[in-house]
Amino acid sequence: MAVNETNILNRLYFVAGCMFIFGIAVVVKLLTIQYVNGDKYRDLAEKRTVENKIIPANRGNVYSVNGNLLATSIPKYDIRIDTKTPKKKIWQENIGPLCDSLSKYSGRSASYYRENLRKARAKQNRYYLLARDIGYSDYLRIRNFPMLKFGAFKGGLIVEQTTKREHPMGGISMRTIGYERTDEDGNVTRAGLDGAFGEKYLKGKDGQRLKQKIGKGQWKPIVDYNQVEPQDGYDIYTTINVNIQDIAHHSLLEQLEKYDAEHGCVVVMEVKTGEIRAISNLGKAKSGKYYEKRNYAVWESHEPGSTFKLMAIMAALEDKLVDTSTVVDTKNGYKTFYGRGITDTRGYGKISVGKAFEKSSNIGLATIVDNNYSKKPNKFIDRLKQWRLHENLNLPIVGEGNPVIPQPGDKIWSRNALPSMAYGYNLQLTPLQTLTFYNAVANNGEMLKPRFLRQVKELDREIESFKKEVRVKKIASDETIKKAQKLLENVVEYGTGSRMYSEYFSMAGKTGTARTDYGNFEEWKKDKKYVSSFAGYFPVENPKYSCIVVIHKPSTKVGYYGADVTGPVFKRIAQKIFTDTPIIDEIESLEVKNASVDKEFQGYYQTANKYLTIMPNVVGLPIMDAIALCENLGLKVKIKGSGFVSSQSIPKGRKVKRNQTIVLELS
Repeated sequence: MAVNETNILNRLYFVAGCMFIFGIAVVVKLLTIQYVNGDKYRDLAEKRTVENKIIPANRGNVYSVNGNLLATSIPKYDIRIDTKTPKKKIWQENIGPLCDSLSKYSGRSASYYRENLRKARAKQNRYYLLARDIGYSDYLRIRNFPMLKFGAFKGGLIVEQTTKREHPMGGISMRTIGYERTDEDGNVTRAGLDGAFGEKYLKGKDGQRLKQKIGKGQWKPIVDYNQVEPQDGYDIYTTINVNIQDIAHHSLLEQLEKYDAEHGCVVVMEVKTGEIRAISNLGKAKSGKYYEKRNYAVWESHEPGSTFKLMAIMAALEDKLVDTSTVVDTKNGYKTFYGRGITDTRGYGKISVGKAFEKSSNIGLATIVDNNYSKKPNKFIDRLKQWRLHENLNLPIVGEGNPVIPQPGDKIWSRNALPSMAYGYNLQLTPLQTLTFYNAVANNGEMLKPRFLRQVKELDREIESFKKEVRVKKIASDETIKKAQKLLENVVEYGTGSRMYSEYFSMAGKTGTARTDYGNFEEWKKDKKYVSSFAGYFPVENPKYSCIVVIHKPSTKVGYYGADVTGPVFKRIAQKIFTDTPIIDEIESLEVKNASVDKEFQGYYQTANKYLTIMPNVVGLPIMDAIALCENLGLKVKIKGSGFVSSQSIPKGRKVKRNQTIVLELS
């Protein structure tokens, strides 16, 4: 018995000793954690529960010249549910009403949500998506649905907020307005104005704040005297006029659809300032629909065709080598230059240089340039370089196409280079580069850099403003400029653009038609592709706007000449600007009736004020233009018949009052 008791006591002592040693070890470990490694573990705990969180700065807005919002940042929300969180009672009482509410919101059946949420809870899905990419008002609505209204800890509500860039005008001018995007690898893509001015003006500076994790992905701010507040980005005011932009967009779209073209662009520039009032770029998707695919006006260098004849003839005029009355022999519509034939649409025989330009004679222009520059080609090239046609425009928008102006010694130079260049081949320009030259002619020789930005502001405080930037002070003498202006006017009145002529408003410009994708000429002949264009300005007497229209690869079954394809777009834009956009609205200084007016705009101001009270003549106008003009005067319009206006109930010159009714008879 004594032996057994001794064994039991020994065992007890052994167990007690082990427990004592274990206790000592625990105490030692606690003391080690507390005093030896305390700082290490406290830092680790703090890193896991307290973090320096970024406070994103709000990106600045992009506005049109007349204050319309073009791009802005708005919050978007994804709503999810942790199906494991709600207690059984809360789940059972609220799952039915929640599914009913979701059904009313989305249009899907309640049974659809009931079945999917049941499966999600069975799998303990803690991240089930209920709604994606919704706006703030929808977010407020859904967060108050049954079960979700109990929040994250009882109802399992998970809300994820992001900021997205929205374009209130939709797809209109989206490529020019642009964006800035960062991919998963941190690579930044900057397109258009939003991308170009993002880093300098729109982006702002992020702030930072200490936050403590309180569970389930929830963080709360804690007092931090070193907190850095975010600085929101500045707002930029562009030169885009939304009214003119809308006119340009729809005029281009209508013609692209009519001719089943591959893509096209339109640019409208204010002559005196170089400010871009509208820029539309539309390409055809596989579905056949057109959208803002690429910024063709800025990016796409191509052979301009006959619109380059203006540069060729001005070089010869400025060098005093020809005059508009000089006779040039265009033969019978075919002439060989160094073994290569050049053709015209018809033979004109011996005609004046001016007539050759009006009729867009390839032979005429090739003969002028070859006869006068073949022995001194650098003289012609140097003239083009004086106009900086070999340089890009150094635009803020990324991706401008580089011009190509060959010179002797280049790979693409040959004896045929000069005759080809005379009518717009063997060289490349972007539409905007071509328009910049035409705008200089309209502006009496002063070449301006195209400008997209008017002002940078922080709320109502101006940060920076931008004025016109001169590229070439004077591209030619007044004599040459006047002759060039007259030539462009004659093209519309008597030449290849005569179908565009209107007695109601004046236009000047040049048609262009160029082959494209003709590397293999035999293959090209099987499926001919062209680029149609028109560049010019209006009105002739005191040019306000210059404009270029370029359409690539129209269906040859419908038509492909510049006068047919792009000329009507130009005319439509000019016509709609005159009727839909009151001239007085285009003059910035005229905010009130008695505002001061620059002398150069006096004629527009007087016309606008006069036609606010005096009935104009609308006989002969298309009905939509007549309606627009009458409604701009505050008149109520009644229509009889169809077609063009044949008579108006209120005679031309009579004073009119707002809300007065006018009857337009059509025939």
